[in-house]
Amino acid sequence: MEQGKTAQETLELLLADDPEKEMRQVGLIDASGNPATFTGKECYDWAGGMTGTHFAAQGNILVDEETVQAMGQVFTETNGPLAERLLAALDAGQEAGGDSRGKQSAALYIVKDKGGYGGFNDRYIDLRVDDHPDPIKELIRIYQLQQLYFAPSKPERITAIEGEIKNELIHHLNGLSYLNNESPSDEEIFKALTAYIHTENFEMREQSSGFIDLEVLEFMKKS
Repeated sequence: MEQGKTAQETLELLLADDPEKEMRQVGLIDASGNPATFTGKECYDWAGGMTGTHFAAQGNILVDEETVQAMGQVFTETNGPLAERLLAALDAGQEAGGDSRGKQSAALYIVKDKGGYGGFNDRYIDLRVDDHPDPIKELIRIYQLQQLYFAPSKPERITAIEGEIKNELIHHLNGLSYLNNESPSDEEIFKALTAYIHTENFEMREQSSGFIDLEVLEFMKKS
């Protein structure tokens, strides 16, 4: 594909001289979004795959074909970031039947140019659950945490510290021992909030004096 071949052309080249191709299962998507999938005849039932716009979904040792069908349908119908569409598809596949052997692990890996922490690498999202009774739900939970800590603030979630927001913030900063004053000055609130943000590693959501990312306040409420 790096040479410009489509996903299907690449797949055919990979399988052409492979004496064990009937044991293989693979999905590919090229730079233009064209998908390709292959399931060898010797893969364990149920085994198979499907393709659609910008996706290839496949699996083996599944309960039945509804797992892959649900993944493809939900990925297509879900809006939002790629990570959330993938997670929704995985969750739907599990609900439709999933692996006939049960549940154990799940992973989400997305590469984006300089998308990693501080732009130092391309690992935009790299999460895995190796052993858990409900791995996809756990993967969704830690993805939400990853977004809380590393995603930039959404403009619509940034608000002025005033009115009820101010009262709630003072209450929680006092409860978490960052304040010891029910009527602090704005400067005291800012210093206490800054200390909290730096302690909890919420630097990506730090705002100028007088403003707060509501995601930070929501986290405080759960602490």
